[in-house]
Amino acid sequence: MGNRGRVAERRKTNPAVLGGMIAVVVGGAGFGAYALFGGGAVADSRTQSTSASADDKAKDVKTGPLSATEVTSAARTFLTAWQKGQVTEAAAATDDTTAAQALLTGYTKDAHIKDVTLTAGARTGDKVPFSVKGTVSYKGTTKPLAYDSSLTVVRRAEDGKPLVEWHSAIVHPDLKDGDTLVTGESGTPPVKALDRDGGELTEDEYPSLGSVLDGLREKYGDKAGGKAGVELQVVRGKESQKAELSDKTLLELSKGTPGTVKTTLSPTMQAAAEKQVAAKSKASVVVLRPSTGEILAVANSSHGFNTAFQGSLAPGSTMKVITSTLLIEKGLASADKQHPCPKYFTYGHWKFQNDDKFEIKGGTFKASFARSCNTAFISQAPELDNDSLTKQAQQVFGLSLNNWSVGVPTFDGSVPVQSQAQMAASLIGQGGVRMNPLNMASVSATIKTGTFKQPYLVAPSVDNRTLATASRSLSADTLSQLRELMAYTAAYGTAAEAMSGVTGDVGAKTGSAEVDGQKKPNGWFTAYRNDLAAAGVVQAGGHGGETAGPIVADLLKLGG
Repeated sequence: MGNRGRVAERRKTNPAVLGGMIAVVVGGAGFGAYALFGGGAVADSRTQSTSASADDKAKDVKTGPLSATEVTSAARTFLTAWQKGQVTEAAAATDDTTAAQALLTGYTKDAHIKDVTLTAGARTGDKVPFSVKGTVSYKGTTKPLAYDSSLTVVRRAEDGKPLVEWHSAIVHPDLKDGDTLVTGESGTPPVKALDRDGGELTEDEYPSLGSVLDGLREKYGDKAGGKAGVELQVVRGKESQKAELSDKTLLELSKGTPGTVKTTLSPTMQAAAEKQVAAKSKASVVVLRPSTGEILAVANSSHGFNTAFQGSLAPGSTMKVITSTLLIEKGLASADKQHPCPKYFTYGHWKFQNDDKFEIKGGTFKASFARSCNTAFISQAPELDNDSLTKQAQQVFGLSLNNWSVGVPTFDGSVPVQSQAQMAASLIGQGGVRMNPLNMASVSATIKTGTFKQPYLVAPSVDNRTLATASRSLSADTLSQLRELMAYTAAYGTAAEAMSGVTGDVGAKTGSAEVDGQKKPNGWFTAYRNDLAAAGVVQAGGHGGETAGPIVADLLKLGG
């Protein structure tokens, strides 16, 4: 962000529009409960008398669920004070006075938002939705602002008082805790992102690209030849920066002159990916070209966070692609040789089992891979060093080094050194291993070509940046066996149903990752077809072959 003048705006105290009607001022100090929420007494009939003794008050501190009146009254107090510009009073109605006062003060002084009108919606339990209308005014330029938000009321433990549970998202849903709102001359000029064919990429046409476009602007805005305009922006705080979230433009008061950045995205593939994930809840997918590393599509059904690039999720059995290369190189497995797949295997005091407790008697490693036998991999843990899997992921697949330079923020996978049961769990994509669809698409691409090529969204020639490399490649024999394993899985294993009808040189691997608190696992699928590689995840969706598999397979059918 550039330097911004911070001139305080005087807030007008217009009557609030709450619950669809003009709120009535009571005694000049507040709003009547009926006007705010359409009915109910101002005070909860269960409130204790102020004449009660200190001991009685201590005994009668309210606990348990909040009543409807307590929720509406606490929400009314906060919204009324916020609209009137009474920042101290509004902050006092929350459970974090300091943070609330700082952000609400900045709402006027730094974001230059005035003439605020708040309209409460119907309460649902302890949650109250509301809409915000106001005006952003900066150096003679004015634009209207409108958005929806919500708040939740909680009971303070020490005295039972109902208060608004403070989070920055109350002020604007795009804010994370620690972020701020600022209006001024943007320090970063806008960019016009183009697809590989020269067409403009917009969030309206491709909803998944919102965070990608923000990332492109952050990295290339100063280099692409544009000129900054005046904007209302979310400026990220320390925690958001750690998560590699980019500043976000909420309202453009005066247009800047955008620079141009060309990406590798395919308009056809991107449109298809958007359509595929839209049919699922919490689905993400990435498609790339193995021969070059060019990213052809990235899509998420949830648009607030780019899970496809920045997610950090246990990849489940898709990790067995990497583990298999390790076992074959160390002579612990071979595609067509017999390999143990018992119902159970205990290591590090953990008892591991297969899905539905199946076993394969006298089967080959290829059969275990295709059916995704967990114990076939866990049983080899005693023969491995604690850092064996970490080194394999780093040296061959370029993962877990935090050095990818894609063109926008990414999480580059994590395969930490672990011991005992956690090390064994890592072999099947659980434990401390974390990946996202970009990482797992890259894994399939590495098997397809034989050499890791770092994925990228913007060609390195644009800014002369250096792409990450792997320190070694797989041997021809290991690579041949992995391709055989993945091809067999696509034709006869857990990936067969999804890959039915996908022709050409194909390979695939499914995965299901158990997550604490979820009834269903996260479903994973990674595959390649000719010169396309893709991976996807459907969170809390179930088995990968049934959830993420059809998404990936349909995209692979588009070309290759």
